[in-house]
Amino acid sequence: MSGLPRKISRGGVAPDINVTPLVDVVLVLLIIFMVVAPRLDQDVQVELPGVFNPDPEVKNQVDPLKVSVARTGEIYVGDEKLDLDGAIAQLAAEHAADPYRRLILRADAGLKYSQVRDLFAKAQEVGFPGIGLQVGERHRAGQAPAAPPAEAAPASADAPAPEAG
Repeated sequence: MSGLPRKISRGGVAPDINVTPLVDVVLVLLIIFMVVAPRLDQDVQVELPGVFNPDPEVKNQVDPLKVSVARTGEIYVGDEKLDLDGAIAQLAAEHAADPYRRLILRADAGLKYSQVRDLFAKAQEVGFPGIGLQVGERHRAGQAPAAPPAEAAPASADAPAPEAG
């Protein structure tokens, strides 16, 4: 199509719509939404420590309860910010409501182990059937990932927390 108007046999001019700017705007909006949409589903911003050989993703029947510890030491149960005692009380209530529900502990890689150990030990005392430590996948230099991870895989940690400083 040319940008010139077409002549109608009676001498009138027929309008010619140029859709190129419309297509350009739609494509830019599509790219913007493709970049922004994955970020809308994120929880508390936590930089997870990585592992070289993650366990394969296991689909549980019940969604596990997520506990996050941010770099500043703030504790979140789900999306609710609590102190250590409040978090343990919330976990005890959740465990009483569903004793078979698993717990996923997410902690920022910049935290000291002692900052996470107290929460981990008290969560074990509540009686969850298993506590998973969620980590990111790490790759050795020059090695490509096997498959793009959909979400960081939880590593099982059913044994008692080791004592370390």
